[in-house]
Amino acid sequence: MENRSNERRRFRVLLTMAQYLADTFKAAGWAESDIHVLPHQGGPGDQTASLIVRWPAAGKAPKKPILLLAHMDVVEAKAEDWSTDPFKFLEKDGYFYGRGTSDDKQGVTAVTAALLKLRASGFKPKRDLVVLFTGDEETEGRGAQLGATEWRKWTDAEFALNADAGGGSFDRQGRALGFGLQTAEKQYVSFHFSVRNPGGHSSRPRPDNAIYQLADALKRLEAHRFTPVLNETTRAYFTARAKMEAGALGQAMRRWVADPADGAAADAIEASELEVGMTRTRCVATRLEGGHADNALPQLARATVNCRMMPGSDPKALEAELKQVAGPHVAVTVSDPPNPAPASPLRADVVKAYTDSVHKRFPGAPIVPSMSTGATDGLFFRAAGIPVYGVEGSWGISPDDERAHGKDERLPVKALYDNVDHWHDMIRALAGK
Repeated sequence: MENRSNERRRFRVLLTMAQYLADTFKAAGWAESDIHVLPHQGGPGDQTASLIVRWPAAGKAPKKPILLLAHMDVVEAKAEDWSTDPFKFLEKDGYFYGRGTSDDKQGVTAVTAALLKLRASGFKPKRDLVVLFTGDEETEGRGAQLGATEWRKWTDAEFALNADAGGGSFDRQGRALGFGLQTAEKQYVSFHFSVRNPGGHSSRPRPDNAIYQLADALKRLEAHRFTPVLNETTRAYFTARAKMEAGALGQAMRRWVADPADGAAADAIEASELEVGMTRTRCVATRLEGGHADNALPQLARATVNCRMMPGSDPKALEAELKQVAGPHVAVTVSDPPNPAPASPLRADVVKAYTDSVHKRFPGAPIVPSMSTGATDGLFFRAAGIPVYGVEGSWGISPDDERAHGKDERLPVKALYDNVDHWHDMIRALAGK
């Protein structure tokens, strides 16, 4: 009952937020017919809401629309784990504190404020601008899935700009470590490793114990390394990163970019805590179950193995490789199929607009194409053929402010206002031509 109550409360909050934003756009001059508050089903038993807003071009548009993405929902937070109330917005010591201050209510805020600012200034876009704010990015991603399919009549675009990826970081001395421009993200897919056995009485152990066989397979998985892969995004990323790393890690990056077949160099990069998951597909056991009684031999032992596939990878080839790793006594089945999506090409106009905007505020800051090891709403649109670019302009101090999904999530106050100006400048540059 408590879970149902929390789901209803969450739905009310998201619907209220979507309606508040809709009313804000309407009050600023958007036509009611261009604003759509969309309650819908998220995951099983999960009601949520999304918002779509269109700003039509002034006159006949010579190009397809630009889609602007962000999400209104946040991950759960327990008050007892935080130093402050996670769901009470707080400004303190130059920071905004609260769940979602960095992921991703600040993206919703910055995109909305930038559009309001542009409209108030008299800006007239030469192509349609379409906003999609979803309410379940942190759970099932149903809003983005609908946005890329059933709602395509509203959301179809030449490309999308995503507020849930990209952004910058500085070290504690104020040196710019770089601003990421996300053009790719790994694909999420889960498998079950299962071993079945007739079982029996625990006083008479069998030589083919299901738990031991599964454990052996998982140890083989732990030791297994998938083939390293360079794509356009990661090649640009490691080319830029190599200039920032003077030691052995930088040398490995330069060797691998020069020779993608240099597996030893890729292994050295992957061993770095900063670069885990950036050179290849990675799979890891995340859940484990087995047996049914303390005094009985196990008849079933099963593990969930979660994989993050490199963009462009073949899911069937991955499944075949996992079966080989698991061995003949272990069944490997897909439990959560992937939604394959290619990397987005590095568009010159988006790269220039992002670079110009960042350098307006932070001259000389490195601009680094990036691939997310996790997933965002952009995944569904890439899979549907719409290139997506994570072009956040907010920033934080590394590692102090890296708190998304964690305790005392926060964002520098200046970073939010910088981000509003950043989105204002990017939208003007890309929709004003």
